[in-house]
Amino acid sequence: MATQNEYVLGAVGSLWRYPVKSMMGEELNAAGLTEQGLEGDRAWALVDAGDGKVVTAKNPRKWPRLFEFRAALVDPSRAGDPASPVRITLPDGTLVTSDQDGCDRILSQALGRNVTLDIAQPVEVEASAATDRAATAEEYWPDMEGLAFRETVTDFELPAGTFFDCAVVHLLTTATLDRLSELYPHGRFEARRFRPNIVIQSPGGETGFLEESWVGRTLAIGEEVRLAVTGPCGRCVMTTLAQGDLPKDPGILRTAAQHNEVHVGVYAAVAQGGVVRRGDPVGWAA
Repeated sequence: MATQNEYVLGAVGSLWRYPVKSMMGEELNAAGLTEQGLEGDRAWALVDAGDGKVVTAKNPRKWPRLFEFRAALVDPSRAGDPASPVRITLPDGTLVTSDQDGCDRILSQALGRNVTLDIAQPVEVEASAATDRAATAEEYWPDMEGLAFRETVTDFELPAGTFFDCAVVHLLTTATLDRLSELYPHGRFEARRFRPNIVIQSPGGETGFLEESWVGRTLAIGEEVRLAVTGPCGRCVMTTLAQGDLPKDPGILRTAAQHNEVHVGVYAAVAQGGVVRRGDPVGWAA
Protein backbone atom coordinates (compact mmCIF):
# COMPACT_ATOMS: atom_id res chain seq x y z
CA MET A 1 0.00 0.00 0.00
CA ALA A 2 1.43 3.37 -1.03
CA THR A 3 1.89 5.89 1.77
CA GLN A 4 0.97 9.55 1.47
CA ASN A 5 4.67 10.50 1.44
CA GLU A 6 5.24 8.48 -1.72
CA TYR A 7 3.10 10.94 -3.70
CA VAL A 8 4.92 14.09 -2.63
CA LEU A 9 7.13 14.47 -5.73
CA GLY A 10 4.67 13.38 -8.42
CA ALA A 11 4.08 10.27 -10.49
CA VAL A 12 5.59 8.52 -13.48
CA GLY A 13 4.11 10.24 -16.52
CA SER A 14 5.92 8.32 -19.24
CA LEU A 15 8.69 5.74 -19.74
CA TRP A 16 11.13 5.57 -22.65
CA ARG A 17 13.63 3.01 -23.88
CA TYR A 18 16.19 3.62 -26.65
CA PRO A 19 17.43 0.16 -27.72
CA VAL A 20 19.96 1.61 -30.21
CA LYS A 21 22.06 4.57 -29.12
CA SER A 22 21.08 7.87 -30.79
CA MET A 23 18.07 6.43 -32.63
CA MET A 24 14.46 7.14 -31.77
CA GLY A 25 13.13 4.72 -29.19
CA GLU A 26 9.89 3.35 -27.83
CA GLU A 27 7.42 4.54 -25.19
CA LEU A 28 6.49 1.93 -22.60
CA ASN A 29 3.76 1.26 -20.06
CA ALA A 30 6.11 -0.67 -17.77
CA ALA A 31 9.75 -1.74 -17.72
CA GLY A 32 12.19 -3.63 -15.56
CA LEU A 33 15.07 -1.74 -13.96
CA THR A 34 18.39 -3.26 -12.94
CA GLU A 35 21.77 -1.82 -11.99
CA GLN A 36 22.38 -1.52 -15.76
CA GLY A 37 19.33 0.73 -16.19
CA LEU A 38 16.05 0.14 -18.02
CA GLU A 39 16.17 -3.35 -19.46
CA GLY A 40 17.09 -3.12 -23.15
CA ASP A 41 18.05 0.55 -23.01
CA ARG A 42 21.11 1.41 -25.13
CA ALA A 43 21.75 -2.31 -25.48
CA TRP A 44 22.93 -1.73 -29.06
CA ALA A 45 24.90 0.90 -30.94
CA LEU A 46 26.31 1.49 -34.37
CA VAL A 47 30.09 1.56 -34.61
CA ASP A 48 32.00 3.35 -37.37
CA ALA A 49 33.88 0.63 -39.24
CA GLY A 50 36.54 3.15 -40.20
CA ASP A 51 37.66 4.48 -36.82
CA GLY A 52 35.96 2.14 -34.33
CA LYS A 53 34.09 4.98 -32.61
CA VAL A 54 30.52 4.63 -31.40
CA VAL A 55 28.08 6.44 -33.67
CA THR A 56 26.20 9.26 -31.96
CA ALA A 57 24.00 12.21 -32.90
CA LYS A 58 26.28 14.34 -30.71
CA ASN A 59 28.29 14.69 -33.92
CA PRO A 60 25.49 15.68 -36.34
CA ARG A 61 27.81 16.79 -39.12
CA LYS A 62 29.16 13.26 -39.39
CA TRP A 63 25.86 11.51 -38.57
CA PRO A 64 23.06 13.89 -39.64
CA ARG A 65 20.25 11.34 -40.07
CA LEU A 66 20.26 9.22 -36.92
CA PHE A 67 17.01 10.70 -35.62
CA GLU A 68 15.31 9.42 -38.78
CA PHE A 69 15.88 5.85 -37.58
CA ARG A 70 13.68 4.19 -34.95
CA ALA A 71 14.56 1.14 -32.86
CA ALA A 72 12.42 -1.25 -30.81
CA LEU A 73 13.02 -4.64 -29.26
CA VAL A 74 11.73 -7.49 -31.43
CA ASP A 75 10.37 -9.31 -28.37
CA PRO A 76 9.73 -6.95 -25.44
CA SER A 77 9.23 -9.92 -23.11
CA ARG A 78 12.97 -10.58 -23.55
CA ALA A 79 14.02 -7.07 -22.56
CA GLY A 80 16.14 -8.48 -19.72
CA ASP A 81 18.04 -10.78 -22.09
CA PRO A 82 21.31 -9.06 -23.13
CA ALA A 83 21.08 -10.74 -26.52
CA SER A 84 17.48 -9.74 -27.26
CA PRO A 85 17.34 -8.74 -30.96
CA VAL A 86 16.34 -5.28 -32.07
CA ARG A 87 14.24 -4.07 -35.01
CA ILE A 88 15.21 -0.85 -36.79
CA THR A 89 12.90 1.16 -39.01
CA LEU A 90 14.88 3.03 -41.68
CA PRO A 91 13.91 6.50 -42.95
CA ASP A 92 12.20 4.95 -46.01
CA GLY A 93 10.15 2.56 -43.84
CA THR A 94 12.30 -0.52 -44.47
CA LEU A 95 12.59 -2.84 -41.47
CA VAL A 96 15.83 -4.57 -40.56
CA THR A 97 16.56 -6.75 -37.54
CA SER A 98 19.86 -7.27 -35.78
CA ASP A 99 19.78 -11.03 -36.42
CA GLN A 100 19.10 -10.96 -40.15
CA ASP A 101 21.70 -11.54 -42.82
CA GLY A 102 23.09 -8.34 -44.32
CA CYS A 103 22.00 -6.10 -41.45
CA ASP A 104 25.29 -4.15 -41.36
CA ARG A 105 25.28 -3.72 -45.13
CA ILE A 106 21.71 -2.38 -45.14
CA LEU A 107 22.44 0.08 -42.34
CA SER A 108 25.67 1.20 -44.00
CA GLN A 109 23.86 1.93 -47.26
CA ALA A 110 21.17 3.91 -45.44
CA LEU A 111 23.75 6.03 -43.58
CA GLY A 112 26.28 6.40 -46.38
CA ARG A 113 29.13 5.17 -44.16
CA ASN A 114 30.32 1.71 -43.23
CA VAL A 115 28.99 0.73 -39.82
CA THR A 116 28.43 -2.36 -37.73
CA LEU A 117 25.57 -2.91 -35.29
CA ASP A 118 27.14 -4.04 -32.02
CA ILE A 119 25.67 -5.16 -28.72
CA ALA A 120 26.99 -3.93 -25.37
CA GLN A 121 29.23 -6.38 -23.54
CA PRO A 122 29.03 -5.60 -19.81
CA VAL A 123 32.24 -6.23 -17.91
CA GLU A 124 32.39 -7.45 -14.32
CA VAL A 125 35.73 -5.93 -13.39
CA GLU A 126 36.96 -3.02 -11.34
CA ALA A 127 36.77 0.37 -13.04
CA SER A 128 40.55 0.70 -13.18
CA ALA A 129 40.84 -2.52 -15.13
CA ALA A 130 37.86 -1.72 -17.36
CA THR A 131 39.22 1.57 -18.65
CA ASP A 132 41.11 0.00 -21.54
CA ARG A 133 37.90 -1.61 -22.77
CA ALA A 134 35.82 1.55 -22.80
CA ALA A 135 34.46 2.69 -26.16
CA THR A 136 34.81 6.25 -27.44
CA ALA A 137 32.52 8.60 -29.35
CA GLU A 138 32.70 12.13 -30.76
CA GLU A 139 30.94 15.35 -29.86
CA TYR A 140 30.76 18.83 -31.32
CA TRP A 141 30.70 21.54 -28.67
CA PRO A 142 28.39 24.43 -29.56
CA ASP A 143 29.16 28.08 -28.90
CA MET A 144 26.82 29.07 -26.07
CA GLU A 145 26.21 32.52 -27.58
CA GLY A 146 25.55 31.81 -31.23
CA LEU A 147 25.39 28.02 -30.95
CA ALA A 148 27.34 27.72 -34.20
CA PHE A 149 29.43 24.57 -34.58
CA ARG A 150 33.10 24.97 -33.96
CA GLU A 151 35.43 23.32 -36.40
CA THR A 152 36.87 21.13 -33.67
CA VAL A 153 35.47 17.96 -32.19
CA THR A 154 36.29 16.17 -28.96
CA ASP A 155 36.32 12.49 -28.11
CA PHE A 156 34.68 11.23 -24.96
CA GLU A 157 34.81 7.85 -23.29
CA LEU A 158 31.74 5.78 -22.53
CA PRO A 159 31.55 3.80 -19.28
CA ALA A 160 33.21 0.43 -19.91
CA GLY A 161 30.88 -2.27 -21.15
CA THR A 162 28.01 0.13 -21.95
CA PHE A 163 26.73 2.48 -24.63
CA PHE A 164 25.60 5.13 -22.12
CA ASP A 165 27.22 8.56 -22.22
CA CYS A 166 27.34 8.87 -18.45
CA ALA A 167 24.68 7.37 -16.17
CA VAL A 168 22.22 4.52 -16.70
CA VAL A 169 19.02 6.45 -15.91
CA HIS A 170 17.90 9.93 -16.95
CA LEU A 171 15.01 11.60 -15.11
CA LEU A 172 13.08 14.68 -16.23
CA THR A 173 10.15 16.48 -14.61
CA THR A 174 7.28 18.27 -16.29
CA ALA A 175 8.10 21.18 -13.97
CA THR A 176 11.39 21.68 -15.82
CA LEU A 177 9.75 21.43 -19.25
CA ASP A 178 7.11 23.96 -18.20
CA ARG A 179 9.74 26.38 -16.88
CA LEU A 180 11.75 26.20 -20.09
CA SER A 181 8.57 26.85 -22.07
CA GLU A 182 7.91 29.95 -19.98
CA LEU A 183 11.42 31.20 -20.68
CA TYR A 184 11.24 30.55 -24.44
CA PRO A 185 7.57 30.39 -25.52
CA HIS A 186 8.42 29.83 -29.18
CA GLY A 187 10.31 26.62 -28.41
CA ARG A 188 8.70 23.19 -28.27
CA PHE A 189 10.05 21.73 -25.06
CA GLU A 190 8.73 18.21 -25.42
CA ALA A 191 10.23 15.36 -23.42
CA ARG A 192 11.38 13.49 -26.54
CA ARG A 193 13.88 16.26 -27.34
CA PHE A 194 15.78 15.33 -24.17
CA ARG A 195 15.58 11.51 -24.43
CA PRO A 196 14.74 10.78 -20.78
CA ASN A 197 14.00 7.32 -19.44
CA ILE A 198 11.44 8.48 -16.88
CA VAL A 199 9.32 11.61 -17.11
CA ILE A 200 7.87 12.56 -13.74
CA GLN A 201 4.58 14.43 -13.73
CA SER A 202 5.02 17.20 -11.20
CA PRO A 203 2.08 17.90 -8.88
CA GLY A 204 -0.10 20.96 -9.01
CA GLY A 205 1.29 22.47 -12.21
CA GLU A 206 4.56 23.29 -10.46
CA THR A 207 7.32 24.81 -12.60
CA GLY A 208 11.04 25.21 -12.03
CA PHE A 209 14.12 23.01 -12.26
CA LEU A 210 12.66 20.84 -9.54
CA GLU A 211 14.69 17.67 -9.91
CA GLU A 212 18.02 19.40 -9.37
CA SER A 213 17.10 19.76 -5.69
CA TRP A 214 16.99 15.96 -5.53
CA VAL A 215 20.71 15.46 -6.20
CA GLY A 216 22.26 13.38 -3.43
CA ARG A 217 18.92 11.90 -2.38
CA THR A 218 17.17 8.61 -3.13
CA LEU A 219 13.76 8.38 -4.76
CA ALA A 220 11.14 5.69 -4.23
CA ILE A 221 9.20 4.83 -7.37
CA GLY A 222 6.29 2.53 -6.74
CA GLU A 223 6.80 -0.27 -4.24
CA GLU A 224 10.13 -1.59 -5.52
CA VAL A 225 12.38 0.81 -7.39
CA ARG A 226 14.86 3.09 -5.63
CA LEU A 227 16.95 5.58 -7.61
CA ALA A 228 19.92 7.52 -6.26
CA VAL A 229 20.02 10.92 -7.98
CA THR A 230 23.66 11.58 -8.81
CA GLY A 231 23.82 14.92 -10.61
CA PRO A 232 22.38 17.31 -13.20
CA CYS A 233 22.29 16.30 -16.85
CA GLY A 234 24.33 18.60 -19.09
CA ARG A 235 22.80 18.96 -22.52
CA CYS A 236 24.31 19.02 -26.00
CA VAL A 237 23.46 19.89 -29.58
CA MET A 238 21.23 16.79 -29.88
CA THR A 239 18.43 18.70 -28.16
CA THR A 240 18.31 21.21 -31.02
CA LEU A 241 18.01 18.69 -33.86
CA ALA A 242 14.85 18.02 -35.83
CA GLN A 243 13.04 14.79 -35.04
CA GLY A 244 9.64 13.77 -36.34
CA ASP A 245 7.50 16.91 -36.35
CA LEU A 246 9.84 18.78 -34.01
CA PRO A 247 11.84 21.39 -35.95
CA LYS A 248 15.52 22.15 -35.62
CA ASP A 249 15.77 24.87 -32.98
CA PRO A 250 19.06 26.20 -31.54
CA GLY A 251 16.98 28.22 -29.08
CA ILE A 252 16.28 25.05 -27.09
CA LEU A 253 19.90 24.68 -26.01
CA ARG A 254 20.45 28.42 -25.78
CA THR A 255 17.61 28.71 -23.26
CA ALA A 256 19.04 25.93 -21.10
CA ALA A 257 22.46 27.59 -21.28
CA GLN A 258 21.24 31.06 -20.38
CA HIS A 259 18.97 30.04 -17.53
CA ASN A 260 20.24 26.74 -16.07
CA GLU A 261 23.93 26.17 -16.92
CA VAL A 262 22.91 23.92 -19.86
CA HIS A 263 21.27 21.43 -17.46
CA VAL A 264 17.95 19.75 -18.21
CA GLY A 265 16.99 16.83 -15.99
CA VAL A 266 19.16 14.69 -13.72
CA TYR A 267 21.08 11.43 -13.82
CA ALA A 268 20.45 8.57 -11.43
CA ALA A 269 21.87 5.21 -10.43
CA VAL A 270 19.70 2.21 -9.58
CA ALA A 271 19.94 1.56 -5.84
CA GLN A 272 17.22 -1.10 -5.97
CA GLY A 273 15.77 -2.63 -9.10
CA GLY A 274 12.27 -3.76 -9.89
CA VAL A 275 9.46 -2.88 -12.25
CA VAL A 276 8.50 0.75 -12.87
CA ARG A 277 5.07 1.52 -14.31
CA ARG A 278 3.35 4.53 -15.75
CA GLY A 279 1.40 6.16 -12.94
CA ASP A 280 3.67 4.88 -10.16
CA PRO A 281 3.99 7.38 -7.28
CA VAL A 282 7.34 9.08 -6.82
CA GLY A 283 8.56 10.17 -3.38
CA TRP A 284 11.46 10.00 -0.99
CA ALA A 285 12.88 6.61 -0.07
CA ALA A 286 12.59 5.77 3.62
